[in-house]
Amino acid sequence: MKIKDIKTFILRQDIGEKAFHSSQVRFSIRSSMIVRIETADGTVGWGEGGQYGPPEPPATCINDVLAPQLIGRRADEPVRIFDDLYAFCRDFGQKGPYIEALSAIDIALWDIWGKSLGHPIHALMGGAFRDRIPAYGTGCYYPDFFADTDRMLTALAEDTAALAKISLSAMKVKIGLVPVEIDTKRLAVVRDAFVSKFPLMVDDNHAYNAATAIRMGRVLEAQNVLWFEEPVIPEDREGYRRVRAAIDVPIAGGECEYTRYGFRDLVAEGCVDIAQPDICCAGGFSELQKIVALTTSYGVVTVPHVWGSGIAVAAALQAIATLPLVPYTEVGVPLQNAPVIEFDRSPNPIRDELLDTPFTLEDGCLPIPQGPGLGVVVNEDKLEEFSGGI
Repeated sequence: MKIKDIKTFILRQDIGEKAFHSSQVRFSIRSSMIVRIETADGTVGWGEGGQYGPPEPPATCINDVLAPQLIGRRADEPVRIFDDLYAFCRDFGQKGPYIEALSAIDIALWDIWGKSLGHPIHALMGGAFRDRIPAYGTGCYYPDFFADTDRMLTALAEDTAALAKISLSAMKVKIGLVPVEIDTKRLAVVRDAFVSKFPLMVDDNHAYNAATAIRMGRVLEAQNVLWFEEPVIPEDREGYRRVRAAIDVPIAGGECEYTRYGFRDLVAEGCVDIAQPDICCAGGFSELQKIVALTTSYGVVTVPHVWGSGIAVAAALQAIATLPLVPYTEVGVPLQNAPVIEFDRSPNPIRDELLDTPFTLEDGCLPIPQGPGLGVVVNEDKLEEFSGGI
């Protein structure tokens, strides 16, 4: 089980006329960084990182710094390897590309470990509480013509009518790019498309200061929104606490946070009701276990953020299978004390086509892969296509 080879792939796909906006950026290209680790006996593991920003920095961290330290090491010791490499880069890489790189490596090593034993990763993590997970869609982004309010609202009505026909358990709406008054109209359009009690959440990608977030929070209370994600910039811990104290909507956050240390501060300082580590960015499976130990001790629900390829979805499913109810009850209630999975519905060919078998909804849920490791098979023809033949 010695590591023989490590290779990274920069994946990119232009989505052309399907480009969309969050509150922070226009997405015309979907991209990610995939790592392939092979052992001396031919076992291959896959991991992912670098899907937030440019994928080149974490790839460089792997290729030029971390990979040389991994060749020849045992592949079935992911927790030890993570701690060794984190200690090595602590002085210069506590957050950002180095942790994204470590996340991708960690996921790939857990994949190898599971394949070597013939077990899914959730078995190695201690066992699954569930065999399928309710899925919430992320969508209702802004079109290029968002400045034309009437046209935007008409397009949104068409988009939400289509989304309402999909078998989803809940829907998360993007807000924050336009004034609160216009986003209020957008939320009304979304609510009209779904039944009155259909669960809705919102995410403004830290577009507000605390005062504006509280103002929007009053609107969300009236719409019975189930959580308010990233209401202020991630550095503004006091702002998080102000918003959380002022409104009755649960506050979610943490996709921009890294490792157990970042989540220790976010949770202990009373910033969130729902913690959202991204497994491909926060430290992989090894760190997620430590993050969950922290969140559960504070009564905070963990709902991992997911934004990437099918590898990211598979990793999230394996991890979420192992999450306990917080707090424990005889029957778990999704979006209350039982976890759900984010199933982004914005255009992303890399997510939909990289795996031999794409994920499909079953009665509002995604089944947890039961095969060894991540339980998925990468389509290497598509990998080559998305990476430009590298």
